[in-house]
Amino acid sequence: MKILIIEDETSLLQTIEEFLKSENFLIESAQDYNAALEKAMTYDYDCILLDIMLPGGNGLDILKTLKEAHKKQPVLILSAKDSVEDKVLGLEIGADDYLAKPFHLAELLARIKSIIRRNAQDGEQLVKYKNVSLDPDSRQVTVNEKIIPLNRKEFDLFYYFILRPNKLLEKTSLVESVWGDHTDQADNLDFIYSQIKNIRKKLKEAEADMDIQAVYGVGYKLV
Repeated sequence: MKILIIEDETSLLQTIEEFLKSENFLIESAQDYNAALEKAMTYDYDCILLDIMLPGGNGLDILKTLKEAHKKQPVLILSAKDSVEDKVLGLEIGADDYLAKPFHLAELLARIKSIIRRNAQDGEQLVKYKNVSLDPDSRQVTVNEKIIPLNRKEFDLFYYFILRPNKLLEKTSLVESVWGDHTDQADNLDFIYSQIKNIRKKLKEAEADMDIQAVYGVGYKLV
């Protein structure tokens, strides 16, 4: 799962980043308005942590731009401005939740997981498709209640697929969702093939009623 942290306070940014990485999230960050807006508009994230006061602009303007562009990016506002007006305005614009500084990292994690579940899974704890279930919290995938052993990257990649069954997914989207935004600088995207090959093998061995099909020259889809 990929998260964008928009926060100008370096020490807080590093603390959040290290904590969320330890919880197996893929992290990107931005510390000023322009860099944050560019990343938020260019890439897709499972959740954006958004500070209001930023060098060069206001975080709420980033939120407005995302909503006007119909970018369905779940947003959790993080701000020291704990006024009712700021909270209400952020939620009215389209933020999913609001967390005032200072906060406990455990509460931040709980809010992020709740937002991701509400937006990607319609509030359901488990993601289910055919005879396969995926639990985001325990990071387990089961077929007919038997656990499939997936490593971190395989799990993240399969999670991306199972949220979008029967949808053709381009290689670039798959790679960005699991490996980060800097993969657009790679010479090629062939390295994703081995990950998908391993997932397909494990699904087949577990007798899953699904497969990941390659669409030549474009990408893959879960069917």
